[in-house]
Amino acid sequence: MLNYKKLAKFLGFKVGILIILLIAVSIISFLLVEISPIDPVRMYIGEMSVSQDKLANLNEYWGVNQSLPVKVVNWLGNLAHGNLGTSLIYRIPVTEVIGERFSASFMLMFLSWLFSGILGFFLGVLAGFKKGTFIDKGVKLYSYIIYSAPVFWIALILLMVFAVQLRWFPTGLAVPIGKLAGNVTLGEWLHRLILPVLTLSITGIAQIALFTRSKLVEVSSSDYFLFAKARGEKGWSLIKRHGIRNILLPAITLQFLSFSELFGGTILVEQVFSYPGIGQAAVTAGIQSDIPLLLGIVLISTIFVFCGNSIADLIYKFVDPRIRESEANEF
Repeated sequence: MLNYKKLAKFLGFKVGILIILLIAVSIISFLLVEISPIDPVRMYIGEMSVSQDKLANLNEYWGVNQSLPVKVVNWLGNLAHGNLGTSLIYRIPVTEVIGERFSASFMLMFLSWLFSGILGFFLGVLAGFKKGTFIDKGVKLYSYIIYSAPVFWIALILLMVFAVQLRWFPTGLAVPIGKLAGNVTLGEWLHRLILPVLTLSITGIAQIALFTRSKLVEVSSSDYFLFAKARGEKGWSLIKRHGIRNILLPAITLQFLSFSELFGGTILVEQVFSYPGIGQAAVTAGIQSDIPLLLGIVLISTIFVFCGNSIADLIYKFVDPRIRESEANEF
């Protein structure tokens, strides 16, 4: 059984690492912005003409004239209180922008992650089971092509074929033009989500399929697998009892470790399909030099990727009792 005391220690250790990581990422990101030629006050006022007195007041309000150590301390202090500042583009708190945009992206990332994991694992098992056949070769060919293709290129191909040529799906946006988000039906929302989800799923399948196939081929040559085969076990029953049980854990781990690639792919896909999520907000913040929003997205992406890695580590320890036994005194 799972030792809850050791689980609590493990989670406490991870939380401590996350806090240290966030502090380091915050300082490094802030310093990189400070040494850049971006002027937050000028980006805030845009093309408006203001007097020197007004400009001086804005510089004092934003703390532009403060020394670098004071700026860093103030930034960390505000961050500790959950204050990420005000977005220069949207003119509302960064936390509100991130909350709204991340909620829009969450379902996109979750569905893509789920479909790519299930289909990738199935195709990998099928390819490993049918090693050397045309099925195996077809899965490998598909995986190699997709794995080497840029995400935005696949998104553009799907957009041109299914949205522009066939007109089966809209070309972008999360809601129809001229319609409030609250008035959109579930069917309309899902209809506009299909192409972005399909794009991310297609690209995510390749990695997990190749990995699963490789692990199953490796397991098929092991002593216990050959012994089971010699006892008369064969076909799907052999794969299910002695193959899947030994490759499922590494596949799950790899799927959770792919959070960073999922987040990066989401940024490109949302830009192609004009999907108003956290990815498009990141691109907009970078182009228009919205420093508070950009720093906020950096932090939320750090937390997102760290959580994926931590969940993979937790599941790895929870599923495999041998690992729990070997690490009994680690935490």
